[in-house]
Amino acid sequence: MINICFHGIGTPRREMEPGEDRYWISEELFHAVLDEIRTWPEVRISFDDGNTSDVEIGLPALLERGLTADFFVLASRLESAGSLDEKAVRQLHEAGMTIGTHGMWHRPWRGMDADTREAELVTARERLAEVAGVPVDTAACPLGRYDRELVGHMKRLGYTRVYTSDRRPARAGSWLQPRYSLRRDDTVHGLRAEALHGPGALRRLKLEAVGVVKRLR
Repeated sequence: MINICFHGIGTPRREMEPGEDRYWISEELFHAVLDEIRTWPEVRISFDDGNTSDVEIGLPALLERGLTADFFVLASRLESAGSLDEKAVRQLHEAGMTIGTHGMWHRPWRGMDADTREAELVTARERLAEVAGVPVDTAACPLGRYDRELVGHMKRLGYTRVYTSDRRPARAGSWLQPRYSLRRDDTVHGLRAEALHGPGALRRLKLEAVGVVKRLR
């Protein structure tokens, strides 16, 4: 299974966090990538952060191609300028898309104290479920960071699938799902080579080792 993740598309309508601009891609690249991956045998599509481009650019393009996606929304940004509002979240759900949680504040989920963990993993999920009108049981780790303690907490909370940002293929039925996040300097050719044909043996072993370290630390 190849998981492809988008963040912002086109022109941002809010102030970006440091380093976030790397993950804002042009509309041209977005459409070209969709046209490419729709031909792949096993692919899942997701969107992080809950930007307005999800519903203004992403949703029409998906529907035009008969594709579906998971949208991981930040609860604290609902109704904020440049971010999805409650109506947009419901629109995504009604169009056949899955609503997942990206937490409350877009902060790393490693090393959280009890109060922060409650806000990020419980309160945010409940808020999004209330808005969408359906249970929310999938999540995407902000900044892709996770460890063994976090994985244990999320399993106990009943999350059925959790996505990361490790750039490697996933096993279709695995609880933890690595993804390829699109970056502004990516190309269709480069993404195809990396995701479908994969890195060399040494690079592949390194990526797998990094994932093992994250799960066990």
